[in-house]
This record gives sequence, C-alpha cells and structure tokens, in this order.
Amino acid sequence: MFEDDREIVDSLLVGNMDFKRLYTKHSNLEEELEQVFNKNDDTTLGKIKKEKLYLKDKMATLVEKYRDINTE
Repeated sequence: MFEDDREIVDSLLVGNMDFKRLYTKHSNLEEELEQVFNKNDDTTLGKIKKEKLYLKDKMATLVEKYRDINTE
C-alpha cells in the first residue's frame, strides 16, 4: 500500500497521529481479514474489506494533502 509514496507515509506516521491511527487500524484489519478468509465467512469478509477500503481512502486523502502542501 502506497509503495510510491513511502517517504510521505513514513513522515505521516511520525508526524500525523490521525494517519498513524488509520494506518494501524488498516494493518490490524489485514490480519483479521486473513483469519476470516480461512473461515469462509463471506459476510464478515465483506464488512472488513469495505472498512479497509474506507481507511485506505482516508489515508490516500492525507497523503495527497501532504504532497500538495510540500510541493508548493
């Protein structure tokens, strides 16, 4: 996730608590997703995927804002 923006992500993880919270929650959901996938629980699987996508979108917004501020 965000391979092309690794430096930005690293900066945000250190300097932006909201980003760090979203990133941590997204990582935890990835682990949970793997466990649920092995149980073939499609309902829970769908919910986790939607939440992960929501978090990724929020993080992408923060990365874009960081990029805009630091490239002007």
